[in-house]
Amino acid sequence: MVDGFELFTDRSVVAMRVNGELRDLATTVTPTDDVTPVTIDSTDGLNILRHSAAHVLAQAVQTVNPEARLGIGPPVTDGFYYDFDVAVPFTPEDIKALEKAMDRIIRQGQRFVRRVVTDDEARAELAAEPYKLELIGIKGTVSTGSTQATDSTTENGDNESVEVGGAELTIYDNVDPKTGETVWKDLCRGPHLPNTRMIGNGYSLTRLAAAYWRGSEKNPQLQRIYGTAWPTKDELRAYKARLEEAAKRDHRKLGQELDLFSFPEEIGSGLAVFHPKGGIIRAEIENYMRERLLANGYDLVNTPHITKGHLFETSQHLNWYRDGMFPPMHLDEEVDAEGNVTRQGQDYYLKPMNCPMHNLIFKARGRSYRELPLRLAEFGTVYRYEKSGTLQGLTRVRGLTQDDAHIYVTQDQVRAEVASQLEFVFETLRGYGLTDFYLELSTRDPKKSVGTDEQWAAATDTLRQVGEDSGLELVADPGGAAFYGPKISVQARDAIGRTWQLSTVQLDFNQPELFDLEYTAPDGTRQQPVMIHRALLGSIERFFAILLEHYAGAFPVWLSPVQVIGIPVSEQYEDYLWEVLSTLKSSGVRVELDSSSDRMQKKIRNATLQRIPFQLIVGEDDRANGAVSFRFRDGTQENGVPVADAIRRIIASISTRAQVLGAADFAEAGSPVALVGAPGADEA
Repeated sequence: MVDGFELFTDRSVVAMRVNGELRDLATTVTPTDDVTPVTIDSTDGLNILRHSAAHVLAQAVQTVNPEARLGIGPPVTDGFYYDFDVAVPFTPEDIKALEKAMDRIIRQGQRFVRRVVTDDEARAELAAEPYKLELIGIKGTVSTGSTQATDSTTENGDNESVEVGGAELTIYDNVDPKTGETVWKDLCRGPHLPNTRMIGNGYSLTRLAAAYWRGSEKNPQLQRIYGTAWPTKDELRAYKARLEEAAKRDHRKLGQELDLFSFPEEIGSGLAVFHPKGGIIRAEIENYMRERLLANGYDLVNTPHITKGHLFETSQHLNWYRDGMFPPMHLDEEVDAEGNVTRQGQDYYLKPMNCPMHNLIFKARGRSYRELPLRLAEFGTVYRYEKSGTLQGLTRVRGLTQDDAHIYVTQDQVRAEVASQLEFVFETLRGYGLTDFYLELSTRDPKKSVGTDEQWAAATDTLRQVGEDSGLELVADPGGAAFYGPKISVQARDAIGRTWQLSTVQLDFNQPELFDLEYTAPDGTRQQPVMIHRALLGSIERFFAILLEHYAGAFPVWLSPVQVIGIPVSEQYEDYLWEVLSTLKSSGVRVELDSSSDRMQKKIRNATLQRIPFQLIVGEDDRANGAVSFRFRDGTQENGVPVADAIRRIIASISTRAQVLGAADFAEAGSPVALVGAPGADEA
């Protein structure tokens, strides 16, 4: 028998998979085991690096503050965090001291040593750690899926698997390589790096936050420290540069600067209002989507915002999703003068989903196989009780509008319809300027699902085949499906390389049965349809935020709230310029005339800061020659363009959904080049 150190001498190998399971390099294997190396730059390797960095952070915190009690410390996208119960909250000044303590631990090259323990042994060793004791008590009841937490599980308290998600309970000792002494330990599933020295190539603590223990507001609020870790210093520097660029593009910052939306305190947390300019962008997003729906065989429907609770009992949302719903409103109760109830009331709920109501539309009359596929689509506003600590601008809100669709098909139509829906998704997203995709296949969580094994296997296989046939990368998401069926999600990369989950196509064999949905088959028998859930943009609010950050506020012309602004060199040219703008306006172009008393250079600067695609500047030469001059968002200009040509080219840039940042994008003749790339924030 040999261990991983003997099998893999390449220093980039930090762990291994043994018969499919992640293991430390210190694990011994037999000749019959299937063993593959895990390099530090792989997805698994990065998770292991970041989880090991989280351990070093926790050790550093307890070195500086021995009274700190430990929560959990999982890897997350691009980094890690660890939660602590401390008497005094951390401050930004504490970060530097903690990084120095981490540096000392890293330089020592402490070894991570795995040790299997019984529940009683773990309780004895960790008697001073109340949160660890609680995790020991729930061993075996948490998911054992991915080693990386997602943004959603981060806040919902599903990351206990990094501590107790394995088949056996383990503690990792940090061992001094010189003395062999255990200097620190933590309850952990593992695996870990061979030693702490490998973290020193590129790590940083990034920010502080507060978080409820296990994601529940009923539990104590802990202090969370976030960090990042990379295999090399160059990768760390590149990541920090991406963070700086992301900060410039933050939709909350741009939303305020461009006067697009706000979250009035008087309305409540997570409830946005869109201002006139934001309303125009939102309307254009919806209008294009509506055009695409009608062109692809959808029927548009509309449903109310509230419903009797019985509907969500039928759909089982109250069983599986109650915590994500707002409390019920008890209505319709009648009481006589003596206070006796003469008519029983009913509980009504704000709807968190549209699908149960779409099922009722399907069921409203008899259906024939000739009507299938039946595609019902709605811009349906739903309400979800997100915890206040999880709300984040428009990307996570409590009131959201889904571009929701439900397609009812025969069993024979499933594969072709899923493939058709994916192609519809790709074409539509490209229309918004998003072109870089991969797919994720979310499969069954046995503890949170309904339906038979056979149903799940068949549905998952269908989605897998369609995903593979698309030619795109297909990534597994074990246990990530909703309770009623597997799904394929489209992951899109934005202009700075960040990944966003956008569209989902999900099979559902549960709700048609719950709602007794039927259609008449060719042989006259009554058959149950298969239901496909399809959300293309996710929610309008979140998609708005993604596009705003993707374009850094400099939208393509068709999405820009103001498409043309007229800037006269002096007041005497306003009438001539307004004639040009009026002609554009009559063709549906959104125009403004800056007739303020500001100096011309300030007017140009204001228009540039507002990311307006076309500044039409008019002076004496322009008026005399029946022309206008263009100034673009990147500062380039094109002078003396005949008015008729200018109008034609502006309208063409809108109809082709072109991205025009400068003169190079605005073709001299014919239509502008329809660019789909997004600008850098500095260009904007």
